[in-house]
Amino acid sequence: MGNVWQLQEAKNRFSNLVDKARHDGPQIVTRHGKESVVVIAIEDYRKLGRPKSDLLSFFKNSPLLGASLDLARDKSSSRDVEL
Repeated sequence: MGNVWQLQEAKNRFSNLVDKARHDGPQIVTRHGKESVVVIAIEDYRKLGRPKSDLLSFFKNSPLLGASLDLARDKSSSRDVEL
């Protein structure tokens, strides 16, 4: 059957759908012939929201590490805004 399921088939064979999502990867469910939702294993779902590294590691590995950046703030007065 592959990884695409019509909604009615997905409802009738939900247990099979879940098993295939866990073992064979994401399963697409269509409604009226259009892709509607994806069923994925919980492990895959958790990987989606997990950052690859922590913030400190990100900055340590930044290509801008050691770059000379001008971080001085402009001290001139603000502009007038008509409200």
